[in-house]
Amino acid sequence: MVAVSMKFPRITSRAILLAFIVSTLWLVLVMIAAFLVPPGTLDDISGRVGGHENEDQFRDLNPVAHAVYWIGDGECHQLSERSYYLNDNQMPFCARDLGLFAGIAAGFGIATFYRSKLKPWLFLVALLPLAIDGGLQAVTSYESNNPLRLGTGIFAGLGLALLLAEFVFVIGQDMSLAKSKR
Repeated sequence: MVAVSMKFPRITSRAILLAFIVSTLWLVLVMIAAFLVPPGTLDDISGRVGGHENEDQFRDLNPVAHAVYWIGDGECHQLSERSYYLNDNQMPFCARDLGLFAGIAAGFGIATFYRSKLKPWLFLVALLPLAIDGGLQAVTSYESNNPLRLGTGIFAGLGLALLLAEFVFVIGQDMSLAKSKR
């Protein structure tokens, strides 16, 4: 019999691990919210950012689904044509926001076990596809599609999480250096 030694990767930072856990839990909540509602209950929850136009549709939902959809109602436009549907229900956030959440979780997941030294200008490169796609939609008649929105969101979220992780690493190094000088 051959014995195989498994070595778990080292965790780079407890703060990054916590960010990974929280962002992953949030992504899971956003993904399952549509399954916590009877099929076909939430067909069109289009609105605007900063408003709670759909509270009457969320009132009778279970507390978890209500909370996730309520947050989505205030923080996302929730345009039905820019959203995915699961369980015959519109998801609580649009495709681009879903991509951002997935990218942030993935980025913190990478940073939990691997120290990337992302330069701030690389974050701008990761944000560029989202800015071009969203910007063109805002100022022209161009209409993007949900897979592209999801992809640009993932790319930007990944860059954002890796940049935030780099800040955490640098702050941690600075704190260790200050402690050692005492």
